[in-house]
Amino acid sequence: MSRNTSPAPREWELLLIMAGALAAMAGTTAVFVTHEQAWRYLIAAGCLMQFLGWVRRGRRNGGGR
Repeated sequence: MSRNTSPAPREWELLLIMAGALAAMAGTTAVFVTHEQAWRYLIAAGCLMQFLGWVRRGRRNGGGR
């Protein structure tokens, strides 16, 4: 059984990265439109989702070796 060494993110890592980016952009837009500070939690959650997606991708690819 061979290990996947493709540099492109696959499966749920890509989903986490893209969903996190969309959530952060939506939260940023909502903060500017409504001036409600509670939307900042959505921005933080989106950034965390992106971070976790990139970390998982890095582990899959051997940690940047």
